[in-house]
Amino acid sequence: MGKQRDLSTGIVAQIQALRQQGLTQTKIAEQLGISQSSVCKALKKNCSKRTNCSGVRKTSARDNKQLRKIAVSNRFKSTSELTDLWNKQTDADVSRSTTYRHLRELSFKSRVPAVKPMLNKKQMEKRLKWAKEHGEWTAEDWQKVVFSDESRFCISFGDQGPRVWRRGGETYNHECVKRSVKFPQSVMVWGCMSARGVWKLCFLKQTVNAAVYQDVLETFPIPTVEEQFGEEDFIFQQDLAPAHAAKSTKDWFTKKQLEVLAWLANSPDLNVIENLWAMVKRKIRDRKPTTLDQLKQNIATAWEAVSAETCDKLVKSMPRRLQAVIQAKGAATKY
Repeated sequence: MGKQRDLSTGIVAQIQALRQQGLTQTKIAEQLGISQSSVCKALKKNCSKRTNCSGVRKTSARDNKQLRKIAVSNRFKSTSELTDLWNKQTDADVSRSTTYRHLRELSFKSRVPAVKPMLNKKQMEKRLKWAKEHGEWTAEDWQKVVFSDESRFCISFGDQGPRVWRRGGETYNHECVKRSVKFPQSVMVWGCMSARGVWKLCFLKQTVNAAVYQDVLETFPIPTVEEQFGEEDFIFQQDLAPAHAAKSTKDWFTKKQLEVLAWLANSPDLNVIENLWAMVKRKIRDRKPTTLDQLKQNIATAWEAVSAETCDKLVKSMPRRLQAVIQAKGAATKY
């Protein structure tokens, strides 16, 4: 095919005029009897000489304000659904791509939503009250707290896996798909930490009831307490799992004369050990364990590699976490 001939000045002027009237490139090409690519080329060439080459906007400032309200009120709607709502509530008659462009101009971006526990009104009120009550605690006060938690690790890692780079038509290529299993192999781990470092992990082999939990406490944290705190006082933190809240467990702590920090439901953002679990999972994900033994070894290695400096930095974030809860009026925070 030969080189495309340049359009005359008159044709370019007609293209610009028709574009200003709101015609699409396809319509302009049909009306003038030229190719759509020629129309596109002429408009792009003219675009470099102008600050605004988008043609006549179909929407007004009022329409855009309404789109902002629609987006804020319908956070989980698709672009197509938002387009339908926008067209119904205004005089706008726009396409999905136009809606998407205007949303970007309004600083809205489509992202994978962050996952947070559901909090009801009563729970948010308790979180706000608790944050205010502990708001005067200093970083030094929090350094006396031992944080504990359980976490499940899976060989397949479920939806924690990475995204894949692929081209068109490669969706189901062998190297582009993520394997899933109906019942992935997994292991439940219990651990605790303080500002002075991590404590020995416990790989749980059975369902944790009150008796099993008390045996774990007797075997794992108690020896480490003597290593890290000596004769100093400390406060033990645990969540509100049934085994933790059982009367026999409370009696165990009373018998051992150990102080337990009153805790809140659905508040992983206040437990700094959650950040350590996430760090460990990121590390072992790249190692791709294929057996439970490999998984356990990778967990133990990654856990032991956590430095005291990392733990201390996390614990020192507690005052900021409490302030975030207060600012959010008890709702979930970024932590």
